[in-house]
Amino acid sequence: MPATTPVAQDFVPYATAAIDFHRALNVPTGPLVASRAELDALHEHLVSLHGLLDAHTQRTSPLLPAEGDHLKAARTRLWQAADHLHAAYHASPRPGSGDVPEPEARRARLPEGAPELTICRRHQETAQLVRRRTTPADLHTPFTGLVRR
Repeated sequence: MPATTPVAQDFVPYATAAIDFHRALNVPTGPLVASRAELDALHEHLVSLHGLLDAHTQRTSPLLPAEGDHLKAARTRLWQAADHLHAAYHASPRPGSGDVPEPEARRARLPEGAPELTICRRHQETAQLVRRRTTPADLHTPFTGLVRR
């Protein structure tokens, strides 16, 4: 009988189920503005998923370049989604007052101080990794990967 290597527990399905459960319980039907706390949590989730895909991409690309290309494209798309969530966070109503930032303030992208600075810090830390792993052309092209066959 061949010896088998124990496989580490796969927690990704549990994370997916938790997101589905969260959506079913906490996001009612009908029009509703996403809160800054919700956008921050979604941003944190996407950044974590970006890190997981980055690890897989770094390990896979040298061994299977075609698969690595697809993983790189997925990683880039996740970063783009996180970047849009970061922008949505700063365009959303401010807690307490409910004021919506003026277009000039949104374009300036100025940090608003703690605790709002947490999302900006996380975003900047991930942006450093993105700058090391991708080119500006990769980030701005409508198609984010060479597909090898």
